[in-house]
Amino acid sequence: MNRILIVDDNTDILWVVEIILKRYGFEVMTTLKGEEVLSKTKSFAPQLILLDVFLSGVDGIDVCNTLKSNPITKDIPVIMISAHTNFKEIKKFCKADDFMAKPFDANELVRKIKHYIGTPVKD
Repeated sequence: MNRILIVDDNTDILWVVEIILKRYGFEVMTTLKGEEVLSKTKSFAPQLILLDVFLSGVDGIDVCNTLKSNPITKDIPVIMISAHTNFKEIKKFCKADDFMAKPFDANELVRKIKHYIGTPVKD
């Protein structure tokens, strides 16, 4: 099964995205805290990480750069999600594979995920 880790400090967003992705056949793990991403990545082994840019505590940019500089996690695609839509500015500091603005279209999110994990999921 295709595993997605969702990281956002907004419980409503976590809940909605989890429901959407489960409907498409993904196995989902969520966390509110950037500090938990490495441990959850080790235990859950996601094929992709959806990561909010602005988190309480450790922010998403730092988490992304940590993941991308770690030989074990560097190849896991990371899609950054944010209400802040100036992604050109964020790209200067972040090594994410892709970016999506909140609110996002569920179908577009699923298309991006399918693109990065390279395996079909149910429509």
